[in-house]
Amino acid sequence: MSPMALIKFGWALLALLVVAAVLAACSPVTALNALAAGGASTRTAGVAYGGLARQQLDVYRPTQAAPAGGWPVVVFFYGGSWNRGARADYAFVGEALASRGILAVIADYRLYPEVRYPDFLHDSAAALAWALQQAATLGGNPHRVFVMGHSAGAYNAAMLALDARWLDAAGHHSPRELAGFIGLAGPYDFLPITHLDAQPVFFHPNYPPGTQPLEHASPAAPPSFLGAARDDQLVNPQRNTQGLARRLQALQVPVTVQVYDRVGHATLIGALGKPLRWLAPVLDDVADFVERTPPR
Repeated sequence: MSPMALIKFGWALLALLVVAAVLAACSPVTALNALAAGGASTRTAGVAYGGLARQQLDVYRPTQAAPAGGWPVVVFFYGGSWNRGARADYAFVGEALASRGILAVIADYRLYPEVRYPDFLHDSAAALAWALQQAATLGGNPHRVFVMGHSAGAYNAAMLALDARWLDAAGHHSPRELAGFIGLAGPYDFLPITHLDAQPVFFHPNYPPGTQPLEHASPAAPPSFLGAARDDQLVNPQRNTQGLARRLQALQVPVTVQVYDRVGHATLIGALGKPLRWLAPVLDDVADFVERTPPR
């Protein structure tokens, strides 16, 4: 092994030991948020985008000066099989995006068993509509608003980007108002559902029509970044990520696809956090996509 390889291996081992030590004392997301904190953003927490308890979001404004026209804006939805999740668990995502000059919005949405499909899409659309309306006030560029998600959240984001029903119902126009869509390990073509947690969310086996993002791909879709873990054991990357990419590419929609080797389904999003960025350049790739995508 070369001296440079030894140095890289040593840093990787050190990072693993530090993370392991912290994880022994607290939950993984708590540890990741604690280790990822770096002062790249100013957070405004608990902003209501609706009247219900889970219709709230957090805003992460970069501390660096805004470019002409304002920062690009990314609205992020987390995963959890539409059964679990909380915006506070994803502070590391907001901080990571803000560190690259992106104004980040992390939104909660209602979950099963309180709601089923499509109520969480109405919540997600309302959160995205709030960001479109407030972008300029927050210092963002209303013509550079992206919707992003991981796992079940990537499904939500994909449906908002591809199926005009949801944003139209919230008083906005999808996909014409969106600069782009960013999906990480998203389920875009997953019927019949085998995941037990997700089955009741979609009324298994009596699925409503039109639930699959792949069905809604059209030439009007915004430029898309699709990322996946090659060895994802929960969401098949060939069927979902590659399948949606092929459909969009056939429709002449600009698509960037990145498949990562050293991460799994959960660590794909974890790699945005500062302690785990050595696993895969997910943050670099997402930030590059945002930077080079023109205003809508």
